[in-house]
Amino acid sequence: MIQLLFLALFAEVAAASLLILKIGPLRELAMKILDQLKTGKGPATMKTLACTIALIFLSSIINILSIQKRGLKLGTLTPMDQVLWRTHVLEASLSGYILFLAFMIDRLHHYLAKLLALKKTAFSSRDEVEALQKEQLRFKENEIKLSDEIRSLRNDVSGLSEKLPKLTADCEEKGKRAVSAEAHVTALQKQCEELLLEYDRLLEDNQILQAQALGYRS
Repeated sequence: MIQLLFLALFAEVAAASLLILKIGPLRELAMKILDQLKTGKGPATMKTLACTIALIFLSSIINILSIQKRGLKLGTLTPMDQVLWRTHVLEASLSGYILFLAFMIDRLHHYLAKLLALKKTAFSSRDEVEALQKEQLRFKENEIKLSDEIRSLRNDVSGLSEKLPKLTADCEEKGKRAVSAEAHVTALQKQCEELLLEYDRLLEDNQILQAQALGYRS
């Protein structure tokens, strides 16, 4: 029994050392083994072992107390009782250390699992923050581009606003010229009509004169 208790104690010391000290991938291996022990039938098996060791611990304590009580009655301990007392003390010590280390390993595993989850969350949050920072930089670049375009458009608008009065004056002047040209064209059309009428009258007079000239000849 004592050999098994020593073996369990050494195994727990090794597991606790691997959880406390990060030695290459051994901590991850220990975490995976403990994760498997906490799934399926593992918890029931570990509780059964813990109850067995606790019973051994209580039995050893009871035996120690009974040996001490018998020694008080006799006034001294016999050599056999001394050997049994030391054996039970060793068993009680080993059982207590095993239970204490089992509790410590369970807590270490629990807190390391939480720490790994927090690290994963922190890494994902860091990636999200970096993505947001990149997006913010892209937005700033777009904002700078848009501000430059807005500034250019404002300059164009101001230039057009300055040209607008001149263009309006030119348009009004051209309108006036168009009106005067239209009036001039109308006057020319009237003059052309009058010249045509005069031409027709002259043709008639010419024909009359030609007819008179022929009459005189005849």
